[in-house]
Amino acid sequence: MLNRRSLLAATAAAPFARAATAQTARARTLRFMPQAALAVLDPIFNPTTIVTTHGYCVFDTLYGADRALRPHPQMAQGHETSADGLTWTIRLREGLLFHDGEPVRARDCVASIRRWAVRDAFGQVMMGAVNEIVATDDRTIAFRLKRPFPALLDALAKPAASPCFMMPERTANTPADRAITDMTGSGPWKWVAGEFVQGSRAVYVKNEHYVPRAEPADAAAGGKVVNFDRLELVWMDGGTAAAALRTGEIDWIEYPLPDLVPVLQRDRGVTTQVYDPNGFLGFLRFNCLHPPFDKVEVRRAFRDILVQPDYMQAVALEGDWRECHAVFPCGLPQVVEFPPAPRGPAAMDRARAALRDAGYRGEPIVIANPTDFPAVTQQGRVTADLMRRLGVNVDLVEADWATTIARRANRNPPAQGGWNLHNTNFPAAGIANPALSPIIRMHGERAWFGWPTDAGVEEQVQAWIDAPTAEAQTTAMRRVQDLAWEAVPFAPTGLFRLRTAFRSDITGVLQGPNPFVWNLKRG
Repeated sequence: MLNRRSLLAATAAAPFARAATAQTARARTLRFMPQAALAVLDPIFNPTTIVTTHGYCVFDTLYGADRALRPHPQMAQGHETSADGLTWTIRLREGLLFHDGEPVRARDCVASIRRWAVRDAFGQVMMGAVNEIVATDDRTIAFRLKRPFPALLDALAKPAASPCFMMPERTANTPADRAITDMTGSGPWKWVAGEFVQGSRAVYVKNEHYVPRAEPADAAAGGKVVNFDRLELVWMDGGTAAAALRTGEIDWIEYPLPDLVPVLQRDRGVTTQVYDPNGFLGFLRFNCLHPPFDKVEVRRAFRDILVQPDYMQAVALEGDWRECHAVFPCGLPQVVEFPPAPRGPAAMDRARAALRDAGYRGEPIVIANPTDFPAVTQQGRVTADLMRRLGVNVDLVEADWATTIARRANRNPPAQGGWNLHNTNFPAAGIANPALSPIIRMHGERAWFGWPTDAGVEEQVQAWIDAPTAEAQTTAMRRVQDLAWEAVPFAPTGLFRLRTAFRSDITGVLQGPNPFVWNLKRG
Protein backbone atom coordinates (compact mmCIF):
# COMPACT_ATOMS: atom_id res chain seq x y z
CA MET A 1 0.00 0.00 0.00
CA LEU A 2 2.82 2.33 0.89
CA ASN A 3 4.59 1.64 -2.39
CA ARG A 4 1.37 2.28 -4.32
CA ARG A 5 0.84 5.60 -2.52
CA SER A 6 4.43 6.61 -3.20
CA LEU A 7 4.02 5.74 -6.87
CA LEU A 8 0.80 7.77 -7.14
CA ALA A 9 2.41 10.74 -5.40
CA ALA A 10 5.42 10.61 -7.69
CA THR A 11 3.19 10.34 -10.76
CA ALA A 12 1.13 13.32 -9.64
CA ALA A 13 4.22 15.38 -8.92
CA ALA A 14 5.92 14.65 -12.28
CA PRO A 15 4.13 17.37 -14.31
CA PHE A 16 4.98 19.96 -11.65
CA ALA A 17 8.62 18.85 -11.65
CA ARG A 18 8.79 19.10 -15.43
CA ALA A 19 7.17 22.53 -15.29
CA ALA A 20 9.66 23.67 -12.64
CA THR A 21 12.55 22.37 -14.74
CA ALA A 22 11.24 24.15 -17.84
CA GLN A 23 10.79 27.36 -15.85
CA THR A 24 14.35 27.15 -14.54
CA ALA A 25 15.67 26.52 -18.06
CA ARG A 26 13.68 29.51 -19.35
CA ALA A 27 15.11 31.70 -16.58
CA ARG A 28 18.62 30.67 -17.61
CA THR A 29 17.98 31.52 -21.29
CA LEU A 30 18.30 35.02 -22.75
CA ARG A 31 16.05 35.54 -25.77
CA PHE A 32 17.13 38.51 -27.86
CA MET A 33 15.68 39.94 -31.06
CA PRO A 34 18.39 41.71 -33.07
CA GLN A 35 17.82 44.46 -35.63
CA ALA A 36 17.86 41.98 -38.52
CA ALA A 37 17.82 38.23 -39.01
CA LEU A 38 21.15 36.41 -39.01
CA ALA A 39 21.94 34.82 -42.35
CA VAL A 40 25.69 35.15 -42.96
CA LEU A 41 28.09 34.01 -40.22
CA ASP A 42 31.47 35.49 -41.18
CA PRO A 43 31.90 38.93 -39.50
CA ILE A 44 34.93 39.76 -41.65
CA PHE A 45 33.29 38.84 -44.95
CA ASN A 46 30.03 40.61 -44.03
CA PRO A 47 30.51 43.60 -41.68
CA THR A 48 26.82 44.26 -40.91
CA THR A 49 25.73 44.91 -37.33
CA ILE A 50 23.86 41.62 -36.93
CA VAL A 51 26.90 39.62 -38.11
CA THR A 52 29.13 41.72 -35.84
CA THR A 53 26.79 40.88 -32.93
CA HIS A 54 27.18 37.20 -33.79
CA GLY A 55 30.94 37.72 -34.10
CA TYR A 56 31.20 39.22 -30.61
CA CYS A 57 29.44 36.14 -29.22
CA VAL A 58 31.73 33.58 -30.81
CA PHE A 59 35.06 35.39 -31.25
CA ASP A 60 37.16 37.77 -29.17
CA THR A 61 39.47 40.68 -29.96
CA LEU A 62 42.98 41.61 -28.91
CA TYR A 63 41.78 45.04 -27.79
CA GLY A 64 38.30 46.40 -27.07
CA ALA A 65 36.94 49.94 -27.31
CA ASP A 66 34.94 51.55 -24.51
CA ARG A 67 32.01 53.94 -25.07
CA ALA A 68 34.46 56.80 -25.69
CA LEU A 69 36.24 54.63 -28.32
CA ARG A 70 39.40 54.32 -26.19
CA PRO A 71 41.23 51.00 -26.72
CA HIS A 72 41.84 48.63 -23.79
CA PRO A 73 43.56 45.22 -23.67
CA GLN A 74 41.10 42.34 -24.15
CA MET A 75 42.79 39.09 -25.21
CA ALA A 76 46.03 41.02 -24.90
CA GLN A 77 47.82 41.17 -21.58
CA GLY A 78 49.42 44.39 -22.73
CA HIS A 79 51.93 45.81 -25.19
CA GLU A 80 55.26 47.58 -25.51
CA THR A 81 56.36 50.10 -28.13
CA SER A 82 59.93 50.77 -29.19
CA ALA A 83 61.37 54.25 -28.71
CA ASP A 84 61.23 54.97 -32.44
CA GLY A 85 57.59 53.79 -32.67
CA LEU A 86 58.44 51.19 -35.31
CA THR A 87 58.00 48.02 -33.28
CA TRP A 88 54.90 47.09 -31.28
CA THR A 89 54.99 43.93 -29.19
CA ILE A 90 51.68 42.51 -27.92
CA ARG A 91 51.62 39.78 -25.30
CA LEU A 92 48.57 37.47 -25.02
CA ARG A 93 46.90 36.69 -21.71
CA GLU A 94 47.62 33.28 -20.24
CA GLY A 95 45.05 30.50 -20.53
CA LEU A 96 43.22 31.65 -23.67
CA LEU A 97 41.43 28.69 -25.25
CA PHE A 98 39.41 28.15 -28.39
CA HIS A 99 36.07 26.38 -28.05
CA ASP A 100 37.63 23.09 -29.16
CA GLY A 101 40.09 23.23 -26.25
CA GLU A 102 43.10 24.28 -28.32
CA PRO A 103 45.15 27.17 -26.91
CA VAL A 104 45.04 30.53 -28.68
CA ARG A 105 48.49 31.09 -30.12
CA ALA A 106 50.12 34.18 -31.54
CA ARG A 107 50.18 32.65 -35.01
CA ASP A 108 46.36 32.37 -34.89
CA CYS A 109 46.21 36.09 -34.20
CA VAL A 110 48.67 36.97 -36.96
CA ALA A 111 46.62 35.06 -39.53
CA SER A 112 43.40 36.66 -38.23
CA ILE A 113 44.80 40.19 -38.44
CA ARG A 114 46.02 39.64 -41.97
CA ARG A 115 42.67 38.32 -43.19
CA TRP A 116 40.74 41.13 -41.48
CA ALA A 117 43.03 43.78 -42.95
CA VAL A 118 42.35 42.65 -46.52
CA ARG A 119 38.67 43.64 -46.26
CA ASP A 120 38.51 46.36 -43.59
CA ALA A 121 39.23 50.01 -44.50
CA PHE A 122 41.03 50.75 -41.22
CA GLY A 123 42.93 47.48 -41.59
CA GLN A 124 44.05 48.51 -45.07
CA VAL A 125 45.26 51.83 -43.67
CA MET A 126 47.13 50.05 -40.89
CA MET A 127 48.78 47.59 -43.28
CA GLY A 128 50.05 50.53 -45.33
CA ALA A 129 52.32 51.29 -42.37
CA VAL A 130 53.24 47.66 -41.62
CA ASN A 131 56.38 45.97 -42.83
CA GLU A 132 55.54 42.61 -41.24
CA ILE A 133 53.49 40.97 -38.48
CA VAL A 134 55.08 37.91 -36.91
CA ALA A 135 54.58 35.53 -34.00
CA THR A 136 57.86 35.51 -32.07
CA ASP A 137 56.57 32.81 -29.70
CA ASP A 138 53.19 31.28 -28.80
CA ARG A 139 52.10 34.32 -26.81
CA THR A 140 53.86 37.23 -28.52
CA ILE A 141 52.87 39.18 -31.65
CA ALA A 142 55.30 41.69 -33.14
CA PHE A 143 54.29 44.48 -35.52
CA ARG A 144 57.29 45.86 -37.41
CA LEU A 145 56.40 49.10 -39.13
CA LYS A 146 57.69 51.11 -42.07
CA ARG A 147 56.73 54.31 -40.28
CA PRO A 148 55.15 55.17 -36.92
CA PHE A 149 51.44 54.40 -36.74
CA PRO A 150 50.09 55.68 -33.39
CA ALA A 151 46.55 54.47 -34.22
CA LEU A 152 47.52 50.78 -34.25
CA LEU A 153 45.56 49.93 -31.09
CA ASP A 154 42.57 51.92 -32.34
CA ALA A 155 42.56 49.72 -35.44
CA LEU A 156 42.74 46.49 -33.43
CA ALA A 157 40.00 47.75 -31.07
CA LYS A 158 37.65 48.97 -33.81
CA PRO A 159 34.20 48.21 -32.31
CA ALA A 160 31.88 48.24 -35.33
CA ALA A 161 31.67 47.41 -39.05
CA SER A 162 34.16 44.53 -38.93
CA PRO A 163 36.08 44.38 -35.64
CA CYS A 164 39.38 42.51 -35.78
CA PHE A 165 38.19 39.14 -34.42
CA MET A 166 40.69 36.40 -33.58
CA MET A 167 40.15 32.96 -35.13
CA PRO A 168 42.13 29.71 -35.34
CA GLU A 169 44.89 29.88 -37.92
CA ARG A 170 43.22 27.18 -40.03
CA THR A 171 40.09 29.36 -40.28
CA ALA A 172 41.89 32.66 -40.75
CA ASN A 173 43.83 31.20 -43.67
CA THR A 174 40.58 31.14 -45.65
CA PRO A 175 40.84 33.68 -48.50
CA ALA A 176 39.22 36.95 -47.49
CA ASP A 177 36.86 36.84 -50.48
CA ARG A 178 35.35 33.57 -49.27
CA ALA A 179 33.09 33.36 -46.21
CA ILE A 180 34.20 31.07 -43.38
CA THR A 181 31.87 28.41 -41.97
CA ASP A 182 33.92 27.22 -38.96
CA MET A 183 32.55 29.03 -35.93
CA THR A 184 35.26 27.86 -33.52
CA GLY A 185 36.25 30.95 -31.59
CA SER A 186 37.42 31.88 -28.11
CA GLY A 187 34.56 34.23 -27.21
CA PRO A 188 32.15 34.06 -24.26
CA TRP A 189 29.50 32.08 -26.19
CA LYS A 190 29.70 28.86 -28.22
CA TRP A 191 27.83 28.49 -31.50
CA VAL A 192 25.21 25.69 -31.66
CA ALA A 193 25.22 24.86 -35.36
CA GLY A 194 22.49 22.21 -35.14
CA GLU A 195 19.88 24.71 -33.92
CA PHE A 196 20.55 27.44 -36.48
CA VAL A 197 17.57 28.31 -38.68
CA GLN A 198 18.79 30.86 -41.23
CA GLY A 199 16.82 34.07 -41.03
CA SER A 200 14.86 32.91 -37.98
CA ARG A 201 16.88 31.64 -35.01
CA ALA A 202 20.48 31.33 -33.82
CA VAL A 203 21.50 29.60 -30.60
CA TYR A 204 24.58 29.82 -28.38
CA VAL A 205 25.60 28.25 -25.06
CA LYS A 206 27.84 29.70 -22.41
CA ASN A 207 31.55 29.06 -22.89
CA GLU A 208 32.39 27.61 -19.48
CA HIS A 209 36.11 27.93 -20.14
CA TYR A 210 36.05 31.62 -20.98
CA VAL A 211 37.99 33.73 -18.46
CA PRO A 212 36.71 37.33 -18.53
CA ARG A 213 38.90 40.26 -17.65
CA ALA A 214 38.60 41.67 -14.14
CA GLU A 215 37.72 45.21 -15.24
CA PRO A 216 34.05 46.31 -15.33
CA ALA A 217 32.38 45.95 -18.73
CA ASP A 218 32.28 49.12 -20.82
CA ALA A 219 30.94 48.60 -24.37
CA ALA A 220 33.41 46.21 -26.07
CA ALA A 221 36.02 46.63 -23.32
CA GLY A 222 36.33 45.07 -19.87
CA GLY A 223 35.05 41.81 -18.46
CA LYS A 224 32.68 39.84 -20.69
CA VAL A 225 30.81 38.07 -17.89
CA VAL A 226 28.02 35.73 -19.03
CA ASN A 227 25.30 35.00 -16.47
CA PHE A 228 23.02 32.89 -18.68
CA ASP A 229 23.43 29.30 -19.86
CA ARG A 230 21.88 29.85 -23.27
CA LEU A 231 21.39 32.69 -25.73
CA GLU A 232 18.78 32.64 -28.48
CA LEU A 233 18.68 35.23 -31.25
CA VAL A 234 15.16 35.17 -32.63
CA TRP A 235 13.61 37.15 -35.45
CA MET A 236 9.96 38.15 -35.89
CA ASP A 237 8.13 41.18 -37.24
CA GLY A 238 8.18 44.36 -35.18
CA GLY A 239 4.60 44.24 -33.89
CA THR A 240 4.87 40.60 -32.85
CA ALA A 241 8.21 41.31 -31.14
CA ALA A 242 6.78 44.17 -29.09
CA ALA A 243 3.88 41.99 -27.94
CA ALA A 244 6.29 39.15 -27.09
CA LEU A 245 8.45 41.52 -25.05
CA ARG A 246 5.44 42.72 -23.05
CA THR A 247 4.40 39.14 -22.23
CA GLY A 248 7.93 38.04 -21.39
CA GLU A 249 8.28 35.61 -24.30
CA ILE A 250 11.44 37.46 -25.29
CA ASP A 251 13.77 39.47 -23.07
CA TRP A 252 15.26 42.15 -25.28
CA ILE A 253 14.64 43.90 -28.61
CA GLU A 254 17.68 45.62 -30.07
CA TYR A 255 15.50 48.45 -31.26
CA PRO A 256 11.72 48.31 -31.56
CA LEU A 257 9.69 50.16 -34.15
CA PRO A 258 9.69 53.86 -33.19
CA ASP A 259 5.89 54.15 -33.09
CA LEU A 260 5.75 51.25 -30.61
CA VAL A 261 8.33 52.71 -28.21
CA PRO A 262 5.76 54.91 -26.37
CA VAL A 263 3.58 51.83 -25.84
CA LEU A 264 6.52 49.91 -24.39
CA GLN A 265 7.51 52.85 -22.19
CA ARG A 266 4.06 52.76 -20.54
CA ASP A 267 4.49 49.07 -19.66
CA ARG A 268 5.96 48.61 -16.17
CA GLY A 269 7.42 45.27 -17.23
CA VAL A 270 9.56 46.92 -19.91
CA THR A 271 12.53 49.30 -19.72
CA THR A 272 13.84 51.42 -22.58
CA GLN A 273 17.11 53.30 -22.91
CA VAL A 274 19.16 55.00 -25.61
CA TYR A 275 20.91 52.32 -27.63
CA ASP A 276 24.06 54.32 -28.44
CA PRO A 277 24.44 57.95 -27.31
CA ASN A 278 26.68 58.69 -30.31
CA GLY A 279 23.82 57.79 -32.65
CA PHE A 280 23.70 56.57 -36.24
CA LEU A 281 24.25 58.42 -39.50
CA GLY A 282 21.69 57.49 -42.12
CA PHE A 283 22.66 57.86 -45.75
CA LEU A 284 21.79 57.11 -49.35
CA ARG A 285 24.57 55.21 -51.09
CA PHE A 286 25.09 55.61 -54.83
CA ASN A 287 26.41 52.90 -57.12
CA CYS A 288 29.14 54.82 -58.91
CA LEU A 289 29.95 52.06 -61.40
CA HIS A 290 26.83 52.49 -63.54
CA PRO A 291 24.78 55.36 -65.03
CA PRO A 292 23.36 57.70 -64.01
CA PHE A 293 25.13 57.89 -60.62
CA ASP A 294 28.58 57.47 -62.12
CA LYS A 295 28.24 61.21 -62.83
CA VAL A 296 29.11 63.38 -59.83
CA GLU A 297 26.71 66.10 -61.06
CA VAL A 298 23.80 63.67 -60.66
CA ARG A 299 24.94 62.63 -57.18
CA ARG A 300 25.19 66.28 -56.10
CA ALA A 301 21.73 67.05 -57.44
CA PHE A 302 20.22 64.08 -55.64
CA ARG A 303 22.02 64.98 -52.41
CA ASP A 304 20.40 68.40 -52.59
CA ILE A 305 16.80 67.13 -52.93
CA LEU A 306 16.85 64.82 -49.90
CA VAL A 307 14.58 66.15 -47.16
CA GLN A 308 16.24 64.82 -44.02
CA PRO A 309 13.21 65.27 -41.70
CA ASP A 310 11.21 62.95 -44.00
CA TYR A 311 13.79 60.23 -43.45
CA MET A 312 14.32 60.82 -39.76
CA GLN A 313 10.65 60.94 -38.82
CA ALA A 314 10.31 57.51 -40.44
CA VAL A 315 12.92 55.87 -38.21
CA ALA A 316 13.23 57.76 -34.91
CA LEU A 317 11.16 59.52 -32.25
CA GLU A 318 10.90 63.29 -32.08
CA GLY A 319 13.86 64.56 -30.08
CA ASP A 320 16.00 61.56 -31.04
CA TRP A 321 17.17 62.89 -34.41
CA ARG A 322 18.68 65.95 -36.04
CA GLU A 323 19.60 67.06 -39.53
CA CYS A 324 23.23 66.39 -40.35
CA HIS A 325 24.64 67.78 -43.58
CA ALA A 326 28.12 66.35 -43.22
CA VAL A 327 30.31 63.42 -44.25
CA PHE A 328 31.08 62.43 -40.65
CA PRO A 329 28.59 62.21 -37.76
CA CYS A 330 27.61 65.66 -36.57
CA GLY A 331 28.69 66.62 -33.06
CA LEU A 332 31.99 64.73 -33.15
CA PRO A 333 35.26 66.72 -32.97
CA GLN A 334 36.28 68.64 -36.11
CA VAL A 335 33.18 67.61 -38.08
CA VAL A 336 32.12 70.27 -40.61
CA GLU A 337 28.42 70.83 -41.27
CA PHE A 338 27.69 72.20 -44.73
CA PRO A 339 24.77 74.53 -45.45
CA PRO A 340 21.94 72.57 -47.03
CA ALA A 341 20.92 73.58 -50.53
CA PRO A 342 17.53 75.30 -50.91
CA ARG A 343 14.89 72.66 -51.44
CA GLY A 344 11.66 72.82 -53.38
CA PRO A 345 10.59 72.82 -57.05
CA ALA A 346 13.81 74.48 -58.24
CA ALA A 347 15.96 71.76 -56.62
CA MET A 348 13.78 69.06 -58.18
CA ASP A 349 14.14 70.73 -61.58
CA ARG A 350 17.94 70.78 -61.18
CA ALA A 351 17.90 67.05 -60.41
CA ARG A 352 15.79 66.33 -63.51
CA ALA A 353 18.15 68.42 -65.62
CA ALA A 354 21.19 66.60 -64.22
CA LEU A 355 19.60 63.29 -65.15
CA ARG A 356 18.88 64.48 -68.70
CA ASP A 357 22.41 65.81 -69.11
CA ALA A 358 23.79 62.47 -67.92
CA GLY A 359 21.85 60.68 -70.65
CA TYR A 360 19.10 59.21 -68.49
CA ARG A 361 16.15 58.23 -70.69
CA GLY A 362 13.76 56.52 -68.30
CA GLU A 363 15.67 53.33 -67.59
CA PRO A 364 14.64 51.61 -64.32
CA ILE A 365 16.52 52.90 -61.30
CA VAL A 366 16.95 49.93 -58.95
CA ILE A 367 16.65 50.65 -55.23
CA ALA A 368 17.81 47.67 -53.14
CA ASN A 369 15.88 47.73 -49.87
CA PRO A 370 15.35 45.24 -47.03
CA THR A 371 11.88 44.40 -45.71
CA ASP A 372 13.06 43.19 -42.30
CA PHE A 373 15.35 45.99 -41.07
CA PRO A 374 13.09 48.82 -39.78
CA ALA A 375 15.75 51.54 -39.51
CA VAL A 376 16.65 50.95 -43.16
CA THR A 377 13.35 49.76 -44.66
CA GLN A 378 11.52 53.04 -44.12
CA GLN A 379 14.39 55.14 -45.46
CA GLY A 380 14.45 53.14 -48.68
CA ARG A 381 10.75 53.71 -49.13
CA VAL A 382 11.15 57.46 -48.58
CA THR A 383 13.79 57.42 -51.33
CA ALA A 384 11.49 55.49 -53.68
CA ASP A 385 8.68 58.00 -53.10
CA LEU A 386 11.04 60.92 -53.74
CA MET A 387 12.31 59.33 -56.96
CA ARG A 388 8.76 58.80 -58.22
CA ARG A 389 7.92 62.46 -57.55
CA LEU A 390 11.01 63.33 -59.53
CA GLY A 391 9.63 61.37 -62.46
CA VAL A 392 12.21 58.56 -62.25
CA ASN A 393 11.27 55.04 -63.34
CA VAL A 394 11.70 53.36 -59.94
CA ASP A 395 12.26 49.63 -59.46
CA LEU A 396 12.04 49.16 -55.68
CA VAL A 397 13.51 45.70 -55.12
CA GLU A 398 12.58 44.64 -51.61
CA ALA A 399 13.74 41.41 -49.99
CA ASP A 400 15.03 40.21 -46.65
CA TRP A 401 18.27 41.72 -45.33
CA ALA A 402 20.40 38.75 -46.36
CA THR A 403 19.19 38.96 -49.96
CA THR A 404 19.61 42.75 -49.98
CA ILE A 405 23.22 42.67 -48.81
CA ALA A 406 23.99 39.96 -51.35
CA ARG A 407 22.58 42.19 -54.11
CA ARG A 408 24.47 45.19 -52.67
CA ALA A 409 27.73 43.28 -53.24
CA ASN A 410 26.84 42.61 -56.90
CA ARG A 411 28.80 44.86 -59.25
CA ASN A 412 26.81 43.91 -62.35
CA PRO A 413 24.59 46.49 -64.06
CA PRO A 414 21.24 46.98 -62.32
CA ALA A 415 19.39 45.04 -65.02
CA GLN A 416 21.69 42.08 -64.38
CA GLY A 417 21.20 41.73 -60.63
CA GLY A 418 22.98 44.91 -59.55
CA TRP A 419 21.56 48.13 -58.13
CA ASN A 420 21.63 51.95 -58.33
CA LEU A 421 20.64 53.18 -54.86
CA HIS A 422 20.67 51.75 -51.36
CA ASN A 423 19.75 53.33 -48.03
CA THR A 424 21.43 52.22 -44.83
CA ASN A 425 23.08 53.63 -41.71
CA PHE A 426 26.30 53.33 -39.73
CA PRO A 427 26.92 53.77 -36.01
CA ALA A 428 28.79 57.02 -35.43
CA ALA A 429 31.56 55.08 -33.71
CA GLY A 430 32.22 53.18 -36.93
CA ILE A 431 32.70 56.24 -39.16
CA ALA A 432 34.15 58.83 -36.79
CA ASN A 433 37.28 59.72 -38.76
CA PRO A 434 38.93 59.12 -42.16
CA ALA A 435 40.73 55.95 -41.04
CA LEU A 436 37.62 54.37 -39.51
CA SER A 437 35.02 55.27 -42.10
CA PRO A 438 34.63 52.88 -45.03
CA ILE A 439 31.94 55.03 -46.65
CA ILE A 440 34.14 58.08 -47.21
CA ARG A 441 36.84 56.09 -49.00
CA MET A 442 36.88 56.57 -52.77
CA HIS A 443 39.46 54.08 -54.00
CA GLY A 444 37.41 52.38 -56.69
CA GLU A 445 37.18 48.61 -56.65
CA ARG A 446 38.61 48.48 -53.11
CA ALA A 447 35.96 50.89 -51.79
CA TRP A 448 32.84 49.99 -49.85
CA PHE A 449 29.75 48.90 -51.83
CA GLY A 450 29.08 51.59 -54.44
CA TRP A 451 32.79 51.69 -55.39
CA PRO A 452 33.32 55.46 -55.82
CA THR A 453 36.60 56.87 -57.16
CA ASP A 454 38.17 60.23 -56.36
CA ALA A 455 41.95 60.65 -56.14
CA GLY A 456 41.70 63.96 -54.27
CA VAL A 457 39.66 62.48 -51.42
CA GLU A 458 42.05 59.54 -51.16
CA GLU A 459 45.05 61.87 -51.08
CA GLN A 460 43.59 63.79 -48.15
CA VAL A 461 42.63 60.62 -46.28
CA GLN A 462 46.25 59.57 -46.53
CA ALA A 463 47.37 63.05 -45.48
CA TRP A 464 45.22 62.76 -42.36
CA ILE A 465 46.71 59.34 -41.58
CA ASP A 466 50.30 60.49 -42.16
CA ALA A 467 49.94 63.91 -40.51
CA PRO A 468 53.08 64.58 -38.42
CA THR A 469 51.37 67.10 -36.13
CA ALA A 470 47.92 67.81 -34.71
CA GLU A 471 47.77 70.96 -36.80
CA ALA A 472 48.53 69.07 -40.00
CA GLN A 473 45.88 66.50 -39.15
CA THR A 474 43.30 69.23 -38.50
CA THR A 475 44.07 70.75 -41.91
CA ALA A 476 43.73 67.38 -43.63
CA MET A 477 40.49 66.66 -41.76
CA ARG A 478 38.94 69.86 -43.07
CA ARG A 479 40.20 69.27 -46.59
CA VAL A 480 38.93 65.69 -46.83
CA GLN A 481 35.47 66.85 -45.75
CA ASP A 482 35.38 69.66 -48.32
CA LEU A 483 36.41 67.31 -51.10
CA ALA A 484 34.15 64.43 -50.09
CA TRP A 485 31.15 66.74 -49.81
CA GLU A 486 31.66 67.69 -53.46
CA ALA A 487 32.55 64.17 -54.64
CA VAL A 488 29.41 62.73 -52.97
CA PRO A 489 30.20 59.06 -52.26
CA PHE A 490 26.94 59.14 -50.30
CA ALA A 491 24.21 61.59 -49.31
CA PRO A 492 23.42 61.89 -45.57
CA THR A 493 19.80 61.52 -44.49
CA GLY A 494 20.25 62.59 -40.86
CA LEU A 495 21.70 61.61 -37.49
CA PHE A 496 19.46 59.65 -35.16
CA ARG A 497 19.46 57.80 -31.87
CA LEU A 498 17.53 54.61 -31.36
CA ARG A 499 15.90 53.18 -28.27
CA THR A 500 16.51 49.65 -27.12
CA ALA A 501 13.86 47.84 -25.03
CA PHE A 502 14.17 44.97 -22.56
CA ARG A 503 12.30 43.31 -19.72
CA SER A 504 12.56 45.29 -16.48
CA ASP A 505 14.09 42.33 -14.66
CA ILE A 506 17.07 42.38 -17.05
CA THR A 507 19.97 44.51 -15.81
CA GLY A 508 23.38 45.38 -17.20
CA VAL A 509 22.44 46.35 -20.78
CA LEU A 510 25.50 48.15 -22.15
CA GLN A 511 25.45 51.13 -24.52
CA GLY A 512 27.56 51.25 -27.65
CA PRO A 513 27.52 50.81 -31.43
CA ASN A 514 26.53 47.13 -31.13
CA PRO A 515 24.39 45.11 -28.72
CA PHE A 516 26.79 43.43 -26.29
CA VAL A 517 25.41 40.14 -24.98
CA TRP A 518 27.34 39.93 -21.72
CA ASN A 519 27.16 41.73 -18.35
CA LEU A 520 23.43 40.86 -18.27
CA LYS A 521 21.51 39.46 -15.33
CA ARG A 522 17.91 38.52 -14.64
CA GLY A 523 16.37 39.76 -11.41
